[in-house]
Order: sequence, then C-alpha cells, then structure tokens
Amino acid sequence: MASLVVRGLDESVKQQLATQAKDHRRPMEAEVRDILTKSVRRPHIGLALMQAARDVGGVDDLPIPGRRDVARAVDFE
Repeated sequence: MASLVVRGLDESVKQQLATQAKDHRRPMEAEVRDILTKSVRRPHIGLALMQAARDVGGVDDLPIPGRRDVARAVDFE
C-alpha cells in the first residue's frame, strides 16, 4: 500500500472530512481513502460524451430532441 501526505489542506476541509468520517463511523483516513478511490474510478463525463459522439459518427450526427416546454420568467419576489 502506498502512503500520501497532503500539505496545505485548509482547516475547514479537514474538519468537514472529520465530520463526514464520523457520520460514516470510520476513521478519517478511511474516509479520505474512500473519497479518493471513488473519485479516480468515476467515469469522466466529458470523455464519455466524446466517445459517444465518435460512436455515432460525430457530433453533427447526434439527434437533438425537440422541446415541448414553454420558457417562463422567474418571479424572485
């Protein structure tokens, strides 16, 4: 197993990690390990979209669905 030291981590981030680890009932080291592992194994959406575009022959060939909804203004009051 490899080790990693993270320097310059903001104290608020460390506190959030500690809280999250406590919520998940595990040590902070295990929490960080899980976050890093999930982060690097998650598919990259941009690469996935580029591959999908290649699979159908390019972005010019991608179907654009029609819209049926009507634009409306937001009332902030």
